[in-house]
Amino acid sequence: MRYNRLGQSGLFVSELCLGTMTFGGADDMWGQIGKLQQEEADSLLKTALDSGINFIDTANIYATGKSEEILGQSLKNVGVARESVVVATKVHGPMGEGPNARGSSRGHILDQAKASLKRLQLDHIDLYQIHGFDPATPMSETLEALDTLVRQGYVRYLGLSNWAAWQVVKAVGITEARHLAPIVSLQAYYSVGGRDLERELVPMLESERIGLMVWSPLAGGFLSGKFDREGKTAEGRRVNFDFPPIDKDRAYAAIDVMRSIAAEKGCTVPQIALAWLLHQKVVTSIILGAKNSGQLSDNIGAAEVTLSSEDLSALDAVTQLPAEYPGWMIERQSEYRAHMLHSK
Repeated sequence: MRYNRLGQSGLFVSELCLGTMTFGGADDMWGQIGKLQQEEADSLLKTALDSGINFIDTANIYATGKSEEILGQSLKNVGVARESVVVATKVHGPMGEGPNARGSSRGHILDQAKASLKRLQLDHIDLYQIHGFDPATPMSETLEALDTLVRQGYVRYLGLSNWAAWQVVKAVGITEARHLAPIVSLQAYYSVGGRDLERELVPMLESERIGLMVWSPLAGGFLSGKFDREGKTAEGRRVNFDFPPIDKDRAYAAIDVMRSIAAEKGCTVPQIALAWLLHQKVVTSIILGAKNSGQLSDNIGAAEVTLSSEDLSALDAVTQLPAEYPGWMIERQSEYRAHMLHSK
């Protein structure tokens, strides 16, 4: 297991992260994703820790708090030292019926941070992330509330999730101008079958040196190799929960290439999809969600898969995004001076 620096912070996290969205679901949307209870969650956590994973991600909204509760108890049951794990959680989604029981207002953030700490049975959160953009709350209010939590010692580092590039850069500007705790990471969807963030987010992350945590690296299971163009499918949450949206023609093309590479290397299709992400310079850590230890172990095996330049080129050829403005114009006009960067 390799460990990467999270953004510009001094925190190092494993390149693979245990996701807990499969913990605690019932007969609702969360149940379609996963219904793992305490004993099963303990087994997953132990498998992750034994492989060298030190990074665990959850959110207050997962199973309406139950995921955090199960994770907190798992950390106790497994007996891992607090300083050996990096625990990340998120705030933004509705946690009650009232209009103030959601979003990124100062009140909601401060209340939910304390609620998450109680559910997790921890005295601090290593990485606290805003789970989505709140158009009803001034960004400065959100960032100042997060800074308060850092100064009080309840939170160590701050991150965002599912924000647009311009929103992240605006947040960075506010934190720098007001000397607030910095944004060190962005959690976003990325996969070999869904490369949309390469248009604006990747250049921004590289420019601002913000770490990238990838969610749904297998596109909700679509890139597992269980789906084909003829409509034949195996069991999986994608069957009943078709998310995230994906260009399926492009994804099928990627699966065809990944099957060929996997056969040649003697590994699985999911391992190739995850290995592709691990070969992307912008990626800090990939969040793995699993329903059993066998599935998690297979995914962890991706860390041992090395893709050649020919493998990467073959996948790039079938999944590359079509050119869009202003990207194609920026590339064209950059030619005037880009060559000068390499001159002595």
